[in-house]
This record gives sequence, C-alpha cells and structure tokens, in this order.
Amino acid sequence: MDSSTRPLRLVALISGLVVALLVSWSSITFTIPSGYAGLVFRTFSGGINPDEMPVDQGFHFKAPWDRILVYEVRQKEAQQKLDVLSSNLLKIQLDMTVFHQPVLKDLGDLEIERGRGYEEAVIVPSMRSVSREVFAKYLPEEINTSKREQIQVEIQERLREKLAANFIQLNDVLIRNIRLPETLEEAIERKLQQEQESLEYEFRLEKESKEAERKRIEAKGIKDFQEIVSEGISDELLRWKGIEATQKLAESPNSKVVVVGGGEDGLPIILGNN
Repeated sequence: MDSSTRPLRLVALISGLVVALLVSWSSITFTIPSGYAGLVFRTFSGGINPDEMPVDQGFHFKAPWDRILVYEVRQKEAQQKLDVLSSNLLKIQLDMTVFHQPVLKDLGDLEIERGRGYEEAVIVPSMRSVSREVFAKYLPEEINTSKREQIQVEIQERLREKLAANFIQLNDVLIRNIRLPETLEEAIERKLQQEQESLEYEFRLEKESKEAERKRIEAKGIKDFQEIVSEGISDELLRWKGIEATQKLAESPNSKVVVVGGGEDGLPIILGNN
C-alpha cells in the first residue's frame, strides 16, 4: 500500500463511521420526557422484565434492536357519567372523577398484564362496578343526606383495592351532580319540609311550656311572700309604726296642728296649715 494513500483511506474510514453513527443514532439513543418513564423491550432477551426498574426521564442509550415503551406516570383523571340503582331499584345518575397514576415499581407488570390502555381496561369498569355495588345498599333519600360522605368513603376504599390489584395507585375520588328521579326529589323535599315544620312546632310547645313554668314559679313566689308578710303584721305593729310616723311629722319644720288621741285606736291626727 502506497504510504501517500493511507491518510486518505483513514479519513474515508472515519467519515464512514461518522455517517454510520449519525444514521443509527436514533436507534441507539432515546429521551424520556418529564412526567414519563420508559420500559425497555429487549427483543432477544425475553421482552419486558417486570423486575427491572423503569427508565427515568432524561437521555439514555440502548441496543439498536431493542424498543422503548413510554408511560405517563404523573397523576391523571378519569371522568364518567354513571347510572346506578338504589336498594329499591330506582335509577340514580351521577358524575364520578377518579385521580390515579401507575405504581412506578410495578410498571412492567402493568404493561404485561394490562397494557397502556389500562384506563379503559381497568379504571372505567372498576368505577362502574364499585359505584353500583355501593349505591345498591342505600335508599335514594339517604344518598343526599348524612350518608353522602359515608357512601363516598366506601366507594374510595373499594376502588383503591381494585386498582391496587392492577398496579394502579388511587389518589382521590370525587362524586358530584347526584341526580334522583324528579318525582322522588319532590317527595323528599316535602318530607324534609314536614320534618322542619314538626321541629318548629315542638320548639314552640317547649318554649310555651317553659314560659308557663316560669309564670307558675313567679306566682308561687308572690303568694309565699304575701303569706309571710301577712303573718308578721299585727295591730300592735301597725299602731307602733303610726306613732313613729306621727313623731317624725311633728318634728318636721312645716306648720301643722297635732290632735293627740283624735284618730281611731288613739293615734294622733295631724292637721297642716291648709
């Protein structure tokens, strides 16, 4: 080989390697965006390995014959309008929203057993089945009263169990816009109104009863006072009080005439200057 051609051949070889690298670059590198994780499908090594941790966000290398399955692992929400039956078989409509996300460490199991369409395959059917099971235990008039919170808690607990068995984490459940049959809503409203009127009537009766008791106690007190006073008053006491009053009037600077023994029971009579 001519020594003068060696540099040219080396340059050509390097250029060829660079071109090959550029052409194959997309097949040996990948980038996982924020909020996502990747599963490596190893074509010649059994596909997805459920025990292998998912690839985190960022830039990575891979074998050119392997594939990357990208999953969104941040919280998502599933919304459904549902029709359920109460315990007496009346139709109830409601809106349900479920906030969920895949369990990161179980992402391989989720791909193998449920796939990336897990929302339609798992979450929506679970929302329907759980809501029907729970609402079927209650009467319609209980749903929009004190049992509302109890129903939501029960739905959330059952739904959490179902999703966890399918490698999905439940974050929250929101139930809203519960709609009962119109005739039933009117009947419930009338019943609540009657109960309110009954409570108001009982309150008035209790108030009047307390007022009557207050007046009775007051009258008894007045009666007892009068009896005590009347027992303590005698003719001698009255005569003595009259003498005391006469003495005080006689000592006053106003002009008067005192007639001693001129009144009944021998009490003095006091005449003024008029």
